[in-house]
Amino acid sequence: MAKKIEGYIKLIIPAGAANPAPPLGPALGQRGVNIMEFAKAFNSKTGDMEKNIPVPTVITVFADKSFTFETKTPPASYYLKKAVGRDSGSNEPGRDMVATVTMAQCKEIAEMKFPDLTANDLDAGAKIIAGSARSMGFEVEE
Repeated sequence: MAKKIEGYIKLIIPAGAANPAPPLGPALGQRGVNIMEFAKAFNSKTGDMEKNIPVPTVITVFADKSFTFETKTPPASYYLKKAVGRDSGSNEPGRDMVATVTMAQCKEIAEMKFPDLTANDLDAGAKIIAGSARSMGFEVEE
């Protein structure tokens, strides 16, 4: 018989840097999950990634306080900021364009993010990434 699911916890955790400090500790602690056990498992799974990349993680907590977790690809905004070499997007997106991204760069990012995108093909994925770039105040060139 399958285990009864008590709930899900969605967090963005830096790759290879999970520790009991907030926000991870309180989120897992209130569900009764062993924080250090999770941190060790997460750090070993994300150890081969570049250090401190934000990794969206969905933790499934079961009634017996055991857990499983699934990691996703880093957010598109992380890849876009890295591609243009900026720390943040525009304070006024749509009015103040602060950087330029090419469709080729959007396509590269879509290739990396494809497992987590809702696109049917790579071109549609590139359009999704281009939309994210525009909403961050980045101009998109063909």
